[in-house]
Amino acid sequence: LTMSATPIPRTLQMSLSGIRDTSTIKTPPPMRKPTETYVGEMNDDLIFKAISTELERGGQCYYVCPRIAMLDEAEEKIVDLFPGISIIQAHGRMGRNVAEENVAAFAEGNFQVLLATTVIENGVDIPTVNTIIIQNAQNFGMSTLYQLRGRVGRSDVQAYAYFLHREESVTERAAMRLQAIGELNELGSGFDVANRDLEIRGAGSLLGTEQSGMAAKVGFDLYMRMLKKSIRQLRGMDLPLVPRTNIILPKAEGSIEIATATGGISRAFTIAEDYIPNLEERQRQETSARLAESTIKLVQITNEWKKAYGNLPPLLQANLKRMHLHACTRRLGIDLVGLQENAEEEGQLDCVLRSPGLRPRHWAQISSMLPREIPTKGLDAIFPARLTFSGEDEQITGGQKVDLKGLMEDTSLEDDDVEDWDALDQEEEEAMNEISSALSVKNIDEVDLEQYPRFVIRNFGAVPEGQRVDALLKLLLPSAKAVYETQEKDKDAARMAAELRDKRENLKKTRKQQAIEESNRLGYEEYRPQGY
Repeated sequence: LTMSATPIPRTLQMSLSGIRDTSTIKTPPPMRKPTETYVGEMNDDLIFKAISTELERGGQCYYVCPRIAMLDEAEEKIVDLFPGISIIQAHGRMGRNVAEENVAAFAEGNFQVLLATTVIENGVDIPTVNTIIIQNAQNFGMSTLYQLRGRVGRSDVQAYAYFLHREESVTERAAMRLQAIGELNELGSGFDVANRDLEIRGAGSLLGTEQSGMAAKVGFDLYMRMLKKSIRQLRGMDLPLVPRTNIILPKAEGSIEIATATGGISRAFTIAEDYIPNLEERQRQETSARLAESTIKLVQITNEWKKAYGNLPPLLQANLKRMHLHACTRRLGIDLVGLQENAEEEGQLDCVLRSPGLRPRHWAQISSMLPREIPTKGLDAIFPARLTFSGEDEQITGGQKVDLKGLMEDTSLEDDDVEDWDALDQEEEEAMNEISSALSVKNIDEVDLEQYPRFVIRNFGAVPEGQRVDALLKLLLPSAKAVYETQEKDKDAARMAAELRDKRENLKKTRKQQAIEESNRLGYEEYRPQGY
């Protein structure tokens, strides 16, 4: 898990392209106000106005320089403008703990201005400081500018940020950064700032060490489209993994939800104290089971428990079955499970398992790995018309032979039509939004399931109470295992390709270094014809 206010271009690119998932938190703390941002040339009158306005309302100021050598000159300028003003410095070359002590003294209100380098970029939270002036702002990167602005406005008082630059020193990229920081000043705009940084610097190398790169050569939109197309073609089983499944069955069978109301019954996975007496070890083992990505991993964990603590108690076995079920549903992209009346058979209850990211090509590939290449009997897959080649709703009945080749054909990967690719991107985004909202569903009838890809188990209401988890596991386990094995093979292949690439790069460097050493040993220099 990576948490960042402004992810570097390579990390953001991996998220936007689908290699990594992302979530954004845009809700600010209560009473916060957007920081008013000014971008302009270095101007003593502007500096005087900014500091005097803050001091008049009883506040304090940050004044930031890009280099330590500039601090003394900046202090002289501020003292000339405000004789008798109290100033303290903080930078990275001070003695041990001196910078921290100076910042602490400033936070206590003993000084009016903190003159510093970017050492205050992170970890400084002083609510009484609501004006920051950044000198030579053209020398800072986008994320640093954003982080510096975040040092002010940490209370309900209106804050101000001044990004001052020298016109003759502003490059094209610096101008783009300053324009972006001036425009993107709303609360929670860090993701937008990182996005603009990605457009300016490029996306970097996925497998190399470069954190930014030259996507600008082909244009950012085209670059991302090319990357997504390559990922879809290389990643055969791109069925999204669901973080949690909301199982809504009678008597809460299969649920692993934690009680939210006082007096509610918690269904969270736990291990009995008499099985693993040590509290710390018990909690560690509970966590390992909850984080298991597959039924195979759960079996490995269970075998370790048997060796260390003996046979599993009946209650723990039942709890583990629920964990196995959720491992299967997450692997198959199932975010919502519940009972629904059959429209054609009066009184019959079917079990519907919604899988927003499931596509006919996925189910065909999964079915091809099952015994006799036939979908699991009793597990029907239904796809709405918007996702089928025929333009009509299609049902793939479990236990019956189907045209796997026809289902696997995906014409969307064979051309570069912009509208088609935009539609695929929107389709993926909608699927992930639905998955994230599934946990808020309390009743399966709240959702129009006809609009989504789904599995259906007919007459599931006839399954006796207490046996529903076993029945679901029996039908889902073969398919979930096939998906897991395929995705693991894809990971291994990608890992081997990366290792091979690294070996080739290292071999190239070694040969080049050997050639240079050999040339130096013989006393020759590399000959380059004039004009090369």
